[in-house]
Parts: sequence; structure tokens; C-alpha cells
Amino acid sequence: MIRHIGIALLLAVTGLAQDVSRMDEVVQSYVSDKKFMGSVLAARGDKVLLSKGYGSANLEWDIRNSPVTKFRLGSVTKQFTAASILLLEERGMLSTDDAVKKFMPDAPAAWDEINIFHLLTHTSGIPNFTSFPDYQSQKATAATPEELVARFRDKPLDFQPGEKWAYSNSGYLLLGYLLEEAAGQSYETFVQENIFGPLGMEDSGYDSNSAIIPRRAAGYRRGKDGPVNAGFVHMSIPFAAGALYSTTEDLLRWQQGLFGGKLLSAASLAKMTTPFKNDYGLGVAVRTASGRKMISHGGGIEGFATFLAYYPDDKVTAVALSNLRRGAPPQQIVGYLAALAHGEKVELPSERKEITVAPTVLEQYVGTYELRPKVNMTIRLEGGQLISQVSGQGKVPLFAQSETKFFPKVVDAEIEFGKDDKGAVTHLVLHQGGRDVKALRTSDTVVERKEMAVSPQILAQYTGTYEMRPGFDLVITLESDQLVSQATGQRKMPLFAESETKFFPKVMDAEIEFFKDEKGAVTHLMLHQGPRDIKAPRK
Repeated sequence: MIRHIGIALLLAVTGLAQDVSRMDEVVQSYVSDKKFMGSVLAARGDKVLLSKGYGSANLEWDIRNSPVTKFRLGSVTKQFTAASILLLEERGMLSTDDAVKKFMPDAPAAWDEINIFHLLTHTSGIPNFTSFPDYQSQKATAATPEELVARFRDKPLDFQPGEKWAYSNSGYLLLGYLLEEAAGQSYETFVQENIFGPLGMEDSGYDSNSAIIPRRAAGYRRGKDGPVNAGFVHMSIPFAAGALYSTTEDLLRWQQGLFGGKLLSAASLAKMTTPFKNDYGLGVAVRTASGRKMISHGGGIEGFATFLAYYPDDKVTAVALSNLRRGAPPQQIVGYLAALAHGEKVELPSERKEITVAPTVLEQYVGTYELRPKVNMTIRLEGGQLISQVSGQGKVPLFAQSETKFFPKVVDAEIEFGKDDKGAVTHLVLHQGGRDVKALRTSDTVVERKEMAVSPQILAQYTGTYEMRPGFDLVITLESDQLVSQATGQRKMPLFAESETKFFPKVMDAEIEFFKDEKGAVTHLMLHQGPRDIKAPRK
């Protein structure tokens, strides 16, 4: 019996070593492809399985990333803001049911029904200021919380409070403003004194463009010929929506403190981690990934991309902090690390083996699948090849791993088709970045756009330059009687008419619609792409 226990222990230790080795191998594959620089951590309970830095914290000085390198968190900040609000609620200084007007008496009338809970859950209807056309031109200039709120306070609501869910950085800026009003101190000071200090997070803080912060990584983005320095954002701008920095090891302390009962009451933690709409709680997403409950959030800010996940059933923490934007999404790395921490096998895109599936099998999957309202994935069969296309995006070929599982070669993802007990295809599941998104089949056909001929005289009316946002234009030209669009820094794209005012490209699912004034002069166009409708005035 003792001998059997010894063998079991040896196998467990060997298996753990293999898991850790595989974790390192997985991350290294992204580093080798020049898609990741940063630090990662995986832990099960209090036991750290992997904590390691990869690539450079500073390319110009060739300083390596490490477990104590500090990274901007971007929107991972939001869970700290949400926890701060809940701390104030526990102390009787506010309630999540309080109206915004309680702390901001001069708030616009449109905000009368908005409460703090709406802000926390992205259901206020306040438009997202980082999507405003002037955001890029304003992000480099310092602003006070009052000045930030002024940027969106007089904008019309996107919907009535509580009616829908729409991610809004504006809501979390407003939460920071309300926190300062209720607490009587700055957001930076409150978080430092009430979260970072008590939890021993000595390598975390509010980022600054001027302060000297030891071991802080420089931010980069992937360029055509390799990494380039990231653009500038004044750190007063992201504020309570995205201005904090931390390390992988400090974020483990945060998870242990938050879920270990060291910060919030059980009731507050339950409120924070109960999804309201769109699988979103208070500052965190609460979803099922690979059959397990996952509490997580990602972040993206100039030069940095981040993802932090916690699996409460097994107390697994996985985090990836990157100082290379437009590289591998950190949630993909976190998904692999979490799977290995749970003892699962993982298969990298480069390791997938393609098989041949009969066209009669492939034909069963053709149709339209709803990923979310206004966002579909269509599946076509072209030349014996399954082709997927998400609303607003280009076509992506799919390759078979089995008769029901397929993968693209351009992105790390998997599509699995599901059937009912009669063998009819009912849905697909998109496995990507640790998430499993089920999309019900809404049709067994794909609606194809029909091209029509429009006279060159009409087409000529639409030529010109249209401003999508400051510094980013869409130029419309007429070349050999063909309308052509070209966005700033992008390739030319032919447009095809489906009416005299509506046109579409064949390389992606989008539509451009032209509008005129009462005199018949073209004034603007509208780009319909996925769930977005972007108005671009004619210059």
C-alpha cells in the first residue's frame, strides 16, 4: 500500500512537471513567432505553477521582462474600480442603487434614471467616449475627472438605462468621479490605501507619464517590419476605466485577496461576480469556458494588452500581461495556461492535423449562425472548402480536424458543429481565447448580395474624401467605371452596387451607403459593418 502511494505521488509530480514544461512551451511558441512579449503566471490555489517573463521590457536597452515587470493594465483596472465602489457601499458611503444625481446634482436630465449599478454593468446607455471621432486627437492632453465627464455628459443616450448592454469606458470614468465625491479623496489614493496596501500589492499603482516607476515596461505595437514604439496617451485620460499598472505576481495577490475574503464581504463578492447582462457582472465577465466557470477581464491600452482569469471551482489563476499590442491576444495564452493547470491537453495551431471530409458532410453545415444580436457567422461551401465569415469581416477558409471540428489557419480558433437527436445541425460553438461562444443556426442558407449596374454619371457623384475620424479618411474614387474605396493606410477596395446609393465590397461583409441633402448634393456616407454604423461627412 505504501509502495502504491509512492508510485501515485511520483506520477502526480511527474505530471505536474510536464504541465509546467508544456506551459512554457506554449508561451514560447508565441514568442518565437514574434507575437508576444510580456509576463505570464499560472497558479492552482496558492501554488504557483509558472511565473516567467518573455521578451523585452525595453527593446532599446535589451532589458528582459520578468515576473516583477510592471505593465499597464488597461481595462483590467475596471475590477479594482468595481471593488472600490463595493467597499464604499459596505461602509455606508453610497449604494449601488443610488442615482448618479445624488453625487452629481447638475447631471443632465437624460441621466435621471441612471444609477451606480448601471454604470458598473455597462447598462447605463451613456455612449463610450473612446469611440468618439475626436478621441484620438484628445487622448494626449491631460484632463481632470470633471473635464473627462464633460466630454460625454451632454451626448444623447444610446438606449434607456437597464434596457441593453454596451461596453462603455465613459461609465467607469463616471464611477471614478463619483468615488472621489463620495470618499472625499482621489481615486489613486483610495485604491492605494484600501486595496493595494492591505493586500501587499507593492508593485501596483496608478500609472503616470512623468513619475519614475522602477521596472516599468515600455509599450510597443507590432508594425510591418517588427515592433515600433506605441503611441502616447496621457494617463489622466483612462482614469478609473484603465489607468492602473501591476505585475503578474501582484495580480495573484489580488485574486487571492479578493476571492479569499480579505477585501470584500461574501455578499459584496457575490454581487460583483453575478452576471447581469451579456455575461457581465461588476467590472468582470462571468462566463463558462471549456465547461468551467471563469471570472475574467481583458485590457488594451497603447502598447499593452492584458488578460486576467480566475476559475473559482478549482481556484486556478491565469494571467498574461503583454507590452506588445496587435500581437497574440493574451486571452489565448491564458486559455492554454488554464487548460494545462486543470490537467488538460492542449493543441497549438501549428500542431493541428488537417483531414479530408466528404462534400456531402460539409454541405450540412452551410447556413447562418447568430453569434450575438446583429453579428452572424455565415458558413459557405466554395469549391469543396468550408468558408466562414463574421459580420463586418472577411472570408476565412476552414480546415477539418474531424467531421464536426474545423479550424482556420489565420487565427487560433476552432469551430465545432452540433446536431440534435435527429442528426440536424442546430448550432456551432466558437472556441477562441478560452471562450466558448454558442451560435444558434438561424437559417440553412446564406443570403448573397446581388450586384447591379449603375451609370458612371451617378457613380461620379460619390467621389471624394470622407472623414471617418480625425486623421482617418475614406477616399472614394472612380476607376474605369468602378467605384473604389481606400481607407487611410489601407489597400484599395472595389465597391459593387446593390442600389444607386448602397455599395458593398466582396472581400468583407460591409456596406457603404451614400446620403444627399435636399438639393441632391452628397453630404456623407454611412459605413455599416457588423453591429456598427459609422457616419463619415464628406470633406
